[in-house]
Amino acid sequence: MKVLVIGGGTGGLALAHGLKRAGIGVTVFERDAVRTDGLHGYRVGIDPDGSRALHALLPKELYDTFVATKARDPKYFNMLTEDLKEVLSMEIPASTDPVESEKSISRMTLRQVLLTGLDDVVEFGKEFTRFEQHRGQQGDQVTAYFADGTSATGDLLVAADGSGSRVRRQYLPQAKTEETGILAIAGKLPITEESAKLVSPKVFEGISIVTAPRGFACILHVMEFQWDRDGHVKSGIGGNTEELIRRWPGLQFDNTRDYINWGLSATRDKLPANIMEMSGEELVKVALNLTPGWHPNLRRLFELTDPGTCFPVNIWTSVPLDPWKTTNVTLLGDAIHTMTPGRGVGANTALRDAVNLCRALIDVRDGRRELIPAVNEYEAKMIEYGFDAVIKSRAQMTSADPVHKPVVGRVALAGMRTAMRTVNHLPPVKRRMRDSMMAYRGADRDELTLEITPGPAGQ
Repeated sequence: MKVLVIGGGTGGLALAHGLKRAGIGVTVFERDAVRTDGLHGYRVGIDPDGSRALHALLPKELYDTFVATKARDPKYFNMLTEDLKEVLSMEIPASTDPVESEKSISRMTLRQVLLTGLDDVVEFGKEFTRFEQHRGQQGDQVTAYFADGTSATGDLLVAADGSGSRVRRQYLPQAKTEETGILAIAGKLPITEESAKLVSPKVFEGISIVTAPRGFACILHVMEFQWDRDGHVKSGIGGNTEELIRRWPGLQFDNTRDYINWGLSATRDKLPANIMEMSGEELVKVALNLTPGWHPNLRRLFELTDPGTCFPVNIWTSVPLDPWKTTNVTLLGDAIHTMTPGRGVGANTALRDAVNLCRALIDVRDGRRELIPAVNEYEAKMIEYGFDAVIKSRAQMTSADPVHKPVVGRVALAGMRTAMRTVNHLPPVKRRMRDSMMAYRGADRDELTLEITPGPAGQ
């Protein structure tokens, strides 16, 4: 069996690790020319579901490296006003479990971790253009074609090429994505003596959301790692962790250094019409122009932002889709269920896909099922939980939310702040609220547990 994976994102690379360990022939075709190309975003939260999936798919030492290269764990979840007054602050319980814990991860670092050990699997500079399904000597096969004139043939093609998936557009033209009406500006700045003093200790050690009139919102993440700005491992971090990072070949490709990243969001009508074409310098000016009454420290964070890290984001979402007839083309992650960052589960859902598809293909390897029935079972499950996550994520990030309205929005914002301030002064209620937030899991443990036994390569 030969599997072709289009796209070297989180889900596609995690799947490739699982298939490689299982001895199933797999090649990942990545559009970027080299390993360090592309801006793949800043922070991503990997919850226990995502951690279980990675733990199941990655070799043990690489999973340990993933844990060692995460950012410092956040200690607080904060809600703030635009003048940096606390509305709510919840302490996040510390966890030493390497799997059953929430993790703050740099997207770029995660990419380097997942590329480690796949040198013989990933082909760079491969821009996918189309596919053809046909009958071959080994049965039904699929051929992928690339912009450089090359092609590759396999038994199964997996679309892991993100929300703008070319595979999806050809294979499922009825699958639609649509705008939420929310746009954002993202940027980051290095942690320096000046920037560190612009936020309170709770904000520095936590994840924070600023909510402001007219539906404006700004998320703040502070990311500190175990290697310094020159790429050297910091002294005194100790033991196996230090040794893992020193020996991790991906460190030579990683450009992540301690930083603060922010994302300012609003409805489209409040932003310049040409925001998607603006340069980094222009985006910083827009952020400052939109926030004249915000606390000077927040505005200073915008001013200190490296313009080269600034980019606009038009937040789209998939439209839930009825099941389709299963063939030897399938999809995972954003290629089929693009979702807003409203619940922070996009990457974790893609990893859930990767585990379930890997399990299905191991069943095929071992003769327990034929390919099409195995993929059909994967798709049936994925469609159910994937689009459920899409719907719930959209509910938390849409221009239809009353907070974006001129008059009703101020009432809604005032009501939310009053409620959260009340919770903030009632420790038992706050603990229950925190525990409820932390208890959400999209999958059961058994689904994300997979014992991968080796099989002959290319089987």
